[in-house]
Amino acid sequence: MNAGKTSTPEVAGRGMLRSIAAFMTTQVVLVLALAFVMQRFVWPGDEAARAVHASAWLAVVVQLFTFAFARLVARQQVIAAWGLGVLLRFAAVAFWAFLGIKALGLLGGPALLSLVVFFFVSTLVEPLFLN
Repeated sequence: MNAGKTSTPEVAGRGMLRSIAAFMTTQVVLVLALAFVMQRFVWPGDEAARAVHASAWLAVVVQLFTFAFARLVARQQVIAAWGLGVLLRFAAVAFWAFLGIKALGLLGGPALLSLVVFFFVSTLVEPLFLN
């Protein structure tokens, strides 16, 4: 009987890691596709591409943390996990707008708008992987 009890957290942990990996794979594919479209059709040019790439990296990292946290807490505190994810994304956009773009010498429009688009699209996909 103890073997069944000790394997339950292990199975839950594997399920959580599997959903995080699936979400991250999906998110990276979406971000790459969106970045390609943005730099090809919306903001052509090397400087704009650099801004979109930097925003893509930031979006992937922030989404990894927000999704992992939401996945850990979602069963008990769904609204709290969702709210904290929204706050973290908002803080990332604010940081990017006031410090990150200037520090890296990026174009403001492409950097900010692409980050918001990446967050928006990955947030739409997120609930599919939380269950």
